[in-house]
Amino acid sequence: MAKGIRDKVAILGMGCAKFGERWDKDAEQLTVEAYEEAIADAGIDTSQIDAAWLSVAFDAVNIGPSGIPLATALRLPNIGVTKVENYCASGTEAFRGAVYAVASGAADIALALGVEKLKDTGYGGLPVRTRGSTFDMIGVTGSAPGNFAQLAAAYRNEHGVSKDDLKRAMAHVSVKSHANGAKNPKAHLRKEIDIDTVMNAPMIADPLGLFDCCGVSDGAACAIVTTPEIARALGKQDLVTVKALQIVTSNGWESQGTGWNGSYFHTTRIAASKAYEEAGVTRPRDEISLMEVHDCFSITELVTMEDLHISPEGEGWKDVLDGFFDADGKVPCQIDGGLKCFGHPIGASGLRMIYENYLQLLGRAGERQRSAPPSLALSHNLGGMPNQNVSAVAIVGLADA
Repeated sequence: MAKGIRDKVAILGMGCAKFGERWDKDAEQLTVEAYEEAIADAGIDTSQIDAAWLSVAFDAVNIGPSGIPLATALRLPNIGVTKVENYCASGTEAFRGAVYAVASGAADIALALGVEKLKDTGYGGLPVRTRGSTFDMIGVTGSAPGNFAQLAAAYRNEHGVSKDDLKRAMAHVSVKSHANGAKNPKAHLRKEIDIDTVMNAPMIADPLGLFDCCGVSDGAACAIVTTPEIARALGKQDLVTVKALQIVTSNGWESQGTGWNGSYFHTTRIAASKAYEEAGVTRPRDEISLMEVHDCFSITELVTMEDLHISPEGEGWKDVLDGFFDADGKVPCQIDGGLKCFGHPIGASGLRMIYENYLQLLGRAGERQRSAPPSLALSHNLGGMPNQNVSAVAIVGLADA
């Protein structure tokens, strides 16, 4: 593969707005909230930013089709602002644009910011929101819970897992995330729940109950990146660098019915393998010490543990029940609460995941901080449906890791 970008880019600063029902703020104000934390963390002036990327998935009801709102809200210095959308992987796509600009030498300092304002629109994931004529032709009878419920059915069938065992493992995913989110002041939902509450909750799409599904929310997150040399010249000492960044897009193979059994994410497996090669990771179960993954539904997180090559195929549910991914487990997953507790303001989620990993690496995560800060942290962002999607994997770590 190409030589990659390992350790060529450092995160200079990050910020994250509080996620939730932010009726008092519009998208631009959430943008400013995340940016002000990031620019203060970076210790630079806005005039030093050379280029910017803005991720918004539902532009028609939030920001509009250009980068002008970001430039206006932040008073950026007449630089190029690229507006990107890549389904729910939009936040990582914006990060990729900024990182690649720095790695290539096209920019010394670049900005990535994701924002979404969904609560005002009344959008709640159901019914299906139109995404253009092609989507309407092939996905007219689908819904997010319905599509991911089929993932659970396929997983059970492929690996011979009983309905009760899988349901209990899915419930553990949600209970674990709520316990973590209760410690995070920026999370939308901060109430712990128990297994019985999840198991007995109203059914949304069998076997997905109410607590197996993440909600939508308003939010924004921001990253400012540069080269390690510039970061050190600006006085930064403990550098968090980008070890790998890979995005893989479905090409129609999953929908052909000739090889995919519906129980996993083909794109995630490829993105993970490429990211590990780029980062020099050969034993991900032992070398990755923290994860943020795209837990739009509890079954998605469970299956993703296998697609990321952390759990053996068909045994992710056992690792979940054994506490392997709990806050005090071997490889904590969603230590900040995940989409389950933050909700999913689509354009912001990928950057919010990286934000948590960044804080943990620097030992700045407060009450939820791991006692031994991680050395390598992975984030996984997924957009689309199980049979047609975009998967993004970013690995960040301390510069000397």
